[in-house]
Amino acid sequence: MKLPTALDTLPPEAASGASLYPPAPGEPAVHAKRFWSGRRIPAALTAAVCTGLTGLFLYDIAAVRTDRQAMAWRKGLAHQLATRHLDDTWIILGASVAAALGLWLLVLAATPGERELLPMARRGPHAVRAGLDRHAAELVLRDRAMEVPGVRWSRVKVGRRKIRARAASHFRELDDVRRDLTGALEGAVRQLGLAKPPTLRVHVHRADKKA
Repeated sequence: MKLPTALDTLPPEAASGASLYPPAPGEPAVHAKRFWSGRRIPAALTAAVCTGLTGLFLYDIAAVRTDRQAMAWRKGLAHQLATRHLDDTWIILGASVAAALGLWLLVLAATPGERELLPMARRGPHAVRAGLDRHAAELVLRDRAMEVPGVRWSRVKVGRRKIRARAASHFRELDDVRRDLTGALEGAVRQLGLAKPPTLRVHVHRADKKA
């Protein structure tokens, strides 16, 4: 005789990893913002370049103060900047590169990043801030789609604003499969507990008989 386990006492949704945790009546939802990325690689590269250039300039200035010759590259750079006009091709190219790098750093500083994490809803006075990986959400929704009768295979792509689900049916009417699949995925999206559930788009077509 097989003894019941903890998973046997849970509903199918909980056993599949998409259990529903409904909020308490009247429990307000706390606004959840996107997670901010550490930007470690851009910050490390910028700090390394700035530190290297600053060190070279300081060393050259200290050498000049001690009656030594300035480095050839700094004298050449000063000469080029003093003699070239503003409409020179290399001046325009260098300014464009510097402006592009500065704009890139400003965009990194002003945007949250962490596009792979979807913020989950926060409820209650002591709400815990949590996020759901988009790939994990895709797996949960794909498994839920495969439970719909008539679905032979399915692909789900979860974005920050849209969820695109494609499925192939090898029996049943396509309209019936699409209706059941849409209802199943809408319920699964609600169970994910996202702060801003993306818009769901479902496409169903007839499966190839040779596949």
